[in-house]
Amino acid sequence: AFGPTVTSFVQPPPVPSPPDFVLWSFFNTLFCNPFCLGFIALIFSVKARDRKIAQDPTGAGTYGRTAKHLNVAALCLGIVATIIGIVLVVTY
Repeated sequence: AFGPTVTSFVQPPPVPSPPDFVLWSFFNTLFCNPFCLGFIALIFSVKARDRKIAQDPTGAGTYGRTAKHLNVAALCLGIVATIIGIVLVVTY
């Protein structure tokens, strides 16, 4: 009269984790660090990684975006400063 009980479990799709840009921030901290933007970006990258470990994707995304913007600013200012330095050395 009664058959075996069948249960099924559907695993939800994994939520993609936002990037934390730790390596880029570390590179900017060592090589392109005008106005300490690379170091500040590294701090926000570590906070993004901590939020990712704590299963808070919205907080990780916020910190990750801030780290990305700081990294872009640090890299652009570092490249401009390098070019100006090369031009000054060549002209004098």
